[in-house]
Amino acid sequence: MPFIEIHMFEGRTLEQKRALTKAVTEAMVEHAGAKAEGLHVAISEYALENWARAGVLSVDRKDL
Repeated sequence: MPFIEIHMFEGRTLEQKRALTKAVTEAMVEHAGAKAEGLHVAISEYALENWARAGVLSVDRKDL
């Protein structure tokens, strides 16, 4: 029972998430020999003010 966790900033559409989970599942089936029916994908989304890198909140970064 593979379990994939995806952490990303919020803002993707439902259609993007559908495409992403489909692609991740297909990649695991093709490259890792996983069975699609036993594969779990969990998406955790974060607001920019809830994620920091190098001590700087993402909401304050200019490069995003």
